[in-house]
Amino acid sequence: MSKHEKTKRPGQIILGWWTRELGSRKTGEQKALSARLRRGDDVTVLCHKPVHQLAQALGLRDGTRIARLARVLAHVREDAKASLPRRLGVGDPPALSPLRFERLVQSSDEDVETAIRRALPTVRHSVNVAHLGAAILFWNDRTRTNWCFDYYRAVAPWDNQPEDVSQ
Repeated sequence: MSKHEKTKRPGQIILGWWTRELGSRKTGEQKALSARLRRGDDVTVLCHKPVHQLAQALGLRDGTRIARLARVLAHVREDAKASLPRRLGVGDPPALSPLRFERLVQSSDEDVETAIRRALPTVRHSVNVAHLGAAILFWNDRTRTNWCFDYYRAVAPWDNQPEDVSQ
């Protein structure tokens, strides 16, 4: 990990990696990596050097967690300003119903990947990559609570949460 990467927040590292490795999908390498990550199991995902580079930049040694993160990022097509929960709560009715949103935020670590992948089409696969990546890495009660407030466009009851700060 370089000195510069140590000063970056996880969301910034994730966004940089996504932009470089998957973002535009203009090159054959980006298209191929995206397809392999979307369809791969943990071992298949971990067979790709860019995934290991992401893990190293994040200081992450949990193979399941890095594979989960890479698979979800491969489903994102565009980096947006708004977070996923904020985008899911837009509209009347919202893009994702309150009941489906509740199921998403109640997802366990093992199930959150599937829940997020199912929600992404409702926002045209366009979300704040840094925010999403940090949320997947730090999927806990605090993250879930922040997502609930974000969905309803309310101010969260606490500030400066390092696990959810993404930019």
